[in-house]
Amino acid sequence: MAMIVKFWGVRGSIPTTAQWARVFGGNTPCVEIRAADGVFICDAGTGIRELGRDLARRSPAPKAAHLFLSHLHLDHIQGLPFFLAAVPDLRVHVYGVSDDDTSRRRLLSGELGAEFFPQNVEQPRASLAFDQLDDTEPCVIGDVRVRSLPLKHPGGCHGFVFEHDGRKVVYASDVDLDAGQAGAQERTATSDVMTLRPVPRALLNAARGADLLIVDGQYNDPQYRVRVGSGHSSCLTATDLAIQADVKNLALFHHDPDDRDSDVETKVKLCLARAAKLGAELPIFAAREGVALKF
Repeated sequence: MAMIVKFWGVRGSIPTTAQWARVFGGNTPCVEIRAADGVFICDAGTGIRELGRDLARRSPAPKAAHLFLSHLHLDHIQGLPFFLAAVPDLRVHVYGVSDDDTSRRRLLSGELGAEFFPQNVEQPRASLAFDQLDDTEPCVIGDVRVRSLPLKHPGGCHGFVFEHDGRKVVYASDVDLDAGQAGAQERTATSDVMTLRPVPRALLNAARGADLLIVDGQYNDPQYRVRVGSGHSSCLTATDLAIQADVKNLALFHHDPDDRDSDVETKVKLCLARAAKLGAELPIFAAREGVALKF
């Protein structure tokens, strides 16, 4: 059975409503993966609101969904109250990786409180169940195998690997692929064009052979140099990761909120040119709201 991946939110940090962001979209992160009759959701940014409306219209409507939170920064959870209100009959299993699971419960429960999200207390909404992931052991949900792995990002973050029927999708939003790499701040797209950049070994192994790698490509090299420490990646390093992991498709994700559609398109062209110079035939595209892919 195929895996279907749909982008509901692709922007990073804060929603963007400007006219110049209409092509790729301005909602913050949310990706849906459908496999083995299950609904798997990566992050609950503002894009999850439209996903909730869509789920409510489906026939038959799903009874359960599995929500994987990469971390608890606001742009990755801010759409959750609207999602839960849109699908009152849904059971939402929320997965995270933390030594202190109570922090996730407290934060999400507080976000749903009247102080932050006023709604009629009688209004029904989806119910939450909290589940814990372990980086050392995969989780099997139905016929889908899910693994988590830590990513370099301030405050901590996790990526997720979804595998079903010989297919693999990797979600790695919010990661600094160049963290701790010597000379990363001095690099340019041309200075190391014939040398593959070093990338995190754990993510490289997790992404190896993936049908789709969804990865943070928020910056180009000049942007990265002035924003070192923000926890995001150069799209060119993301390209090198995909080449080394021999993935079949690369989706640049977590677009900068200040990037116009033309800026995002320019990043894709830079990445395609780099891949070609390195001798790699790699499909590269920018994640775009509303686009669904089938593997």
